[in-house]
Amino acid sequence: MRAETGHEEKKNRQKHRIFLIVTAVVAALGLLGWFVSFSFRSYQASREAKQKLLAYQEQEASGLDGSFDAVSEWEEGRDNGCGEIRFQGKTYRRNTAMRAILCIGVDTKGEMESHTASGQGGQADGVFLVAQDAARDRVKILMIPRDSMTEITLFDLSGNELGKDVQHLTLAYAYGDGREKSCELMTEAVSNLLGNLKIDGYAAVNISAIPILNDAVGGVTVTVRDEGLEKRDPELKKGETVTLHGAQAEIFVRYRDTTKSQTAIGRMGRQKQYLQGYLQATKAAAAKNDRLIPDLMNQLQSYMVTNMAKDQYLDMALSVLNSQDSLGDGDILTVPGEAVETDLYDEYHVDREALVPMVLDLFYVEKH
Repeated sequence: MRAETGHEEKKNRQKHRIFLIVTAVVAALGLLGWFVSFSFRSYQASREAKQKLLAYQEQEASGLDGSFDAVSEWEEGRDNGCGEIRFQGKTYRRNTAMRAILCIGVDTKGEMESHTASGQGGQADGVFLVAQDAARDRVKILMIPRDSMTEITLFDLSGNELGKDVQHLTLAYAYGDGREKSCELMTEAVSNLLGNLKIDGYAAVNISAIPILNDAVGGVTVTVRDEGLEKRDPELKKGETVTLHGAQAEIFVRYRDTTKSQTAIGRMGRQKQYLQGYLQATKAAAAKNDRLIPDLMNQLQSYMVTNMAKDQYLDMALSVLNSQDSLGDGDILTVPGEAVETDLYDEYHVDREALVPMVLDLFYVEKH
């Protein structure tokens, strides 16, 4: 009997070892697959960037007037680096009362840690540029689709720069370290997309910050306008008015059906609705608790990366609260463009001719 029992235990141990070995092999294959995929995309992007650079250098050497098409398009309507833009026969200067603050939502959870390899720090899932009027305590928000195609800086897995290429905006964050470097790369990419607009500061938060922000103001009331959210939470049925709490807030602002095209663009309507509801809830909560904003910022420290001093981001938050107006539809804008479905990925092609007047209206004044 003991011999049989011992034999069974031995067989069980062998099965357990085999299970562990198979699990390890599967995990290794998965990691290898990710590595190969990321490396291949990096290689392709590097090769394309180098080809463009070589063509540009040959063009320069031959004395031809020209550059990349993207640069030529932006020659008019780009900031000259001194805060001035020429557009349609007029000259504009940067409005010194307006600050441009880049806010980034990152698709990771937990503390925002630094990563040494490109691709491990997450991607920019939400990109918003806050136009803060420091003179009048007013803000407008420019929503930038994550799939906007624009020039970004590429790196290999070891952190070596490969050059620049036109890629999805969201990937600019992924090529960094998941913290400051990622934010700097996003700032560079957004600045370039918006005609060399100087970005005055950035703040990035990840998924873990959403329930903290939401619940600190007592929840946010919204009306569900899209189908499909009930798959994640039965309360979020189309047509229902719900006060979001905890994980519901994340579902509402982030959920999308990845089997369908352009769902990242589609959910931006929900994000706009949530921003408007959040401002109303925050104003109501702050009227009862004057420590709301400072306390909230302290709670977010582990889930936030910013290059702004504490008084700067508190000033931005207070500008929103002190605004006499709520965020209306005209205060939350979207970068104009067209959603395009390709064989591999969804893309958003920015309408640069329509974007320039929008940037001028937000951040510049005509120079006389």
